[in-house]
Amino acid sequence: MARAPSTLSWPRPPAALIAARLDEPPAGARVTVAGLVILRQRPGTAKGVIFLTLEDETGVANVVVWRSLYETYRRAVIAGRLLRVTGRIQREAGVVHVVAETIEDISPLLDRLLMPQTSLSRDAQTG
Repeated sequence: MARAPSTLSWPRPPAALIAARLDEPPAGARVTVAGLVILRQRPGTAKGVIFLTLEDETGVANVVVWRSLYETYRRAVIAGRLLRVTGRIQREAGVVHVVAETIEDISPLLDRLLMPQTSLSRDAQTG
């Protein structure tokens, strides 16, 4: 018998700041965020800059990916469904962005949502 989605635990990526707390670190602070990719934008007027919106259980994180970094992490930026991004906090006009330095595709963690609850509990205990 399948479990109802409400009984599943979200697999929390290690060492990631939740979106709801992005207003706490000072501008320029290095942070790591993680979430589902809900939007990818590459405006023609942005000179190769890509904007990602990641969503976690508390809100959204806006990520800026410069062209040079995009070339390094192209596959993750294009195909990743769940990303972990490390970068510097930038505040502009009341909006907080994370200017990406590294991008990691952690989409395989989504498969853990299909695991029985006992497996998730055991994984959490063993780290």
